Amino acid sequence: MDFQLKTLSLAQAATEKTDALIVLAGSADNKAGGPLAELIAQARNAGDLPDKAGKLLQLYRPAGIAAPRVVLVSIGDGAASAVRTAVGAGVQAVKGSNPKRLAIVFAQSADAAALRLAVLAAADTTYVYTTTKPKAEARTVRHVTLGVPDAATLNPAFQEAKATVAGIEFAKEWGNRPANHATPTLLAEAAKSLAEVPHIKCEVLGPKEVAKLGMGSFAAVAQGSSEPLRFIVLRYQGGAKDEPPVVLVGKGITFDTGGVSLKPAAEMDEMKFDMCGAASVLGVFRALGDCRPAINVVGLIPSCENMNDGAALKPGDVVTSMSGQTIEVLNTDAEGRLILCDALTYAKRFAPAAVIDIATLTGACVVALGGVRSGLFSSDDALAAALETAGEQSQDRCWRMPLDDDYAEGLKTHFADVANIAGRAGGAITAAKFLQRFAGDFPWAHLDIAGTAWKSGAAKGSTGRPVGLLLSYLMARAATGSAAAPAKSARRKTR
Repeated sequence: MDFQLKTLSLAQAATEKTDALIVLAGSADNKAGGPLAELIAQARNAGDLPDKAGKLLQLYRPAGIAAPRVVLVSIGDGAASAVRTAVGAGVQAVKGSNPKRLAIVFAQSADAAALRLAVLAAADTTYVYTTTKPKAEARTVRHVTLGVPDAATLNPAFQEAKATVAGIEFAKEWGNRPANHATPTLLAEAAKSLAEVPHIKCEVLGPKEVAKLGMGSFAAVAQGSSEPLRFIVLRYQGGAKDEPPVVLVGKGITFDTGGVSLKPAAEMDEMKFDMCGAASVLGVFRALGDCRPAINVVGLIPSCENMNDGAALKPGDVVTSMSGQTIEVLNTDAEGRLILCDALTYAKRFAPAAVIDIATLTGACVVALGGVRSGLFSSDDALAAALETAGEQSQDRCWRMPLDDDYAEGLKTHFADVANIAGRAGGAITAAKFLQRFAGDFPWAHLDIAGTAWKSGAAKGSTGRPVGLLLSYLMARAATGSAAAPAKSARRKTR
């Protein structure tokens, strides 16, 4: 889908040639003239356009307006979240007419945050997955014009928004693919395709290389599947060669049966989404290729299936991680942390400025936060604050959770250095405490996206989160130059 940013007054928007025109009307008095301003005023006075964000009025061929279909949509006080709601409602209203060209026009001033979310909402509302649905009707909208009072001022935000859309849709594509169409090998091929973009390089390691590195924990998870594991290393070089990178680590379990600790059959199909952490890393690199910030980023994706055969990992087995720490596997369905711990150890070789792992890790996080916010755990206050700010700016929100040392008590075992699970209580936190053992040498954060990476039910599908949050964080670091050295803020283990 092609996006264009254009300077359009409300009067100019009336002459815009498009299949459907969506006008975002704020609660403030509109001093503009012309037929659209008059329509908004009349609708307000008649009570047909309530002030609540997302309320709308549809019109067909109103006099003096070039577009055959016009939708007036309220954006309330004009806050970015209200704009997202309004654009989603407006685009949904015209989708049935299968428009190829849309124009979305702000009746009043718009800030960067509102414009970004308008672009993202238009893309999200029109997104259609078709890869394994040959008879599906693809997205009909081909071109979207965003009309604002001053396009030049908002162009940087617009370019970032377009890159974010590209990244989110890349993540959605791979998240939505069935497991037999998104094996570790195919995921590695997707990563290699990103290396066609300037400044991005890709390296893929197989079982022999992983064994040589001593990644015994990662290899143990993969040993029950006929699909060979892949360890994907992506590098984006936008900063100076000696600048420490931000490392993103994405959980890439392309299908999770739970292993010997077998999951219930109901909704097990959704375990194809267990690689959405990996998909989000791929999506971020897709976006970096477009917006090209002055920052260095490394992406690490340990990818395999968690399956059952005679060689599968068993409860009670003890494996040796790349760090040398031994792990007693009390539950084979807690496999994500077993592959991530080796990737976190591998990350140390880059002398990183910060490391962020992203994983559909625990059902406990879904219970705690639902599908609204991702769980955030961090040993570094500055990193946590930056991620929280990025989440608010991108409306891809997270919520910081505690990391008190007391939560690690349940991970103690008589038979290894650490167990891979504790009790049921505080499961998202104990999982994070496990990962923290392997991330002690650098500023580290963990995003548990089990509740936000995909939707179930009628809207089943990948959300592409947290590509928006991560890209917003990286762009902010690049803008301030804070990636030039590792964070020196106070670390803490409790909150």
